[in-house]
Amino acid sequence: MDFTDSIRKVKKDSFIMASLPEKVRNNALENIAHALKNNKKAIFEANQKDLEAAKKSSLPAPIINRLVFDDHKMKSCTDGIYDLIDLEDPLFKDLLKRELDKDLTLTKTTCPIGVIGVIFESRPDALVQIASLCVKSGNCAVLKGGSEAKNTNKILFDTIYEAAVRSGLPENFALLIEDRAEINELLKCHEYVDLLIPRGSNQFVQYIMENSKIPVMGHADGICHIYVDGAANIEKAIPVIIDSKIQYPAACNAVETLLVHKDIADVLIPALADESKDRIEYRGDAGCVNLISCTPADENDFETEYLDCILSIKIVDSIDEAIDHINTYGSHHTDCIITEDKDSADKFMSLVDSAGVYQNCSTRFADGFRYGFGAEVGISTGKLHARGPVGLDGLVTYKYKLEGNGQIVADYASGKSTFKFNDII
Repeated sequence: MDFTDSIRKVKKDSFIMASLPEKVRNNALENIAHALKNNKKAIFEANQKDLEAAKKSSLPAPIINRLVFDDHKMKSCTDGIYDLIDLEDPLFKDLLKRELDKDLTLTKTTCPIGVIGVIFESRPDALVQIASLCVKSGNCAVLKGGSEAKNTNKILFDTIYEAAVRSGLPENFALLIEDRAEINELLKCHEYVDLLIPRGSNQFVQYIMENSKIPVMGHADGICHIYVDGAANIEKAIPVIIDSKIQYPAACNAVETLLVHKDIADVLIPALADESKDRIEYRGDAGCVNLISCTPADENDFETEYLDCILSIKIVDSIDEAIDHINTYGSHHTDCIITEDKDSADKFMSLVDSAGVYQNCSTRFADGFRYGFGAEVGISTGKLHARGPVGLDGLVTYKYKLEGNGQIVADYASGKSTFKFNDII
C-alpha cells in the first residue's frame, strides 16, 4: 500500500471518528493511560536507545533534554490524559440556535476538523499529548516525530494504537510516519488532510507553509521577551526573570531577551546577575556591559531563540521602545511586562502583538496544561482559527444545521414570508 492510500484510509475513518460518542472516546483515553503505564519498562528501554544514539551523535544538550522520557514524563503524560477525560466534551455543542421563521431553525454546532497532520520535534511526550487530544476531539491524526526519538515514538504509538482500537476507535484513527521522505508526500495530500501543525525550527515551519496547500497552524520560533518597566518591583522581577529562563530553557516559552528601562537598569541588572550567579550566561548591549561582566550582544542575539541558559539584555529609554523592539524582533509568542503601573501594563498588553501578553508573571505559563486546557497540540502565533496554546477548542470547527419544513427562498424574496430571527441560544 502506498502512502496516499494510507492517508485516504485515515480520511475515510475520520467520519466514523467524528460520530463517536464521548463515552467511547473517554473510555479509549482511559485504556490508553493504563496501557502506557503497564508498558513503561519497554518504553523506557526504547528511550534509552534513543538517548545513547543522541549522545553518540553529539546532539546539542537542549535536544537531548527534550528527548528524555522517564517516570516524570510518564506521570505527566498519563495525568494529562486523565485531565482530558474530565474536561467537557468539545463536540456537539450548540454555539447558536436561531429561529429564522416558524419551523425553520438554524443551529451552529461544534464538530471535529477531520484529519490533522502533526510534525513535531524531539519530545516523545508530544506524541502522547497530540494523540490524546485528537482522540478527545474526535479527530484522526497523522504523526511524524523527530528521527532522534524514533524508537520511543514507535513504542508509544504502538501502545496507544492497540489500546485505542481495542476500545472501539476505527482502525485508521491514527498513522505514524517513520520515513522522513514521507513528509513531502504528506504535504501533497490536501484532499485528505484538513490541517497541518508543524513544530520545529523557523526554517522548517516556513518550508511546510510554502510547500503545501493544506492549511498550516503553529509557530516557528519562540523568541519571548520580558520588559522591566521603570515602575517595576525589583524583588518581584528577579524571580520571574530567572524562572522564565531556567525553569526549562529548551521550551519555546522560555524568555530569550530582557528589556530593561534605563531608570531601573543600574539596580536591576547587577542584582539579577548576582542572584542568578553562574546559572545564566548574559549577552548585553553597551549599557549592560558597563554594569556586569557579560558577552557583548550583537543584532543576531536579539533574533535568536537560544533554547539554553543564555539571555540577551538591552536597556531601553521608554516603554514605546520596548514595545517596538518586541514587535520587530519577537515571534509573536509570549511577552511579559513587569511593572506596578497600571497604565504601562495596559499599554503594553494592548500594543504588543503576541498570542500571550503577561504582566508580572513567568512566560513559562504559556502552556495548555497551565491554562487548564488539559494539554496542548502546540502553540499558534497566527491569528486565524486558534491563537496561543491550542487545546481542545482549537481542534474543533463548526457546522451550520438548518431544519425546515418545506420552506423555499422564493417566498422570502417575494415578501410572502418574512424572517423572524429569534435567538433561542
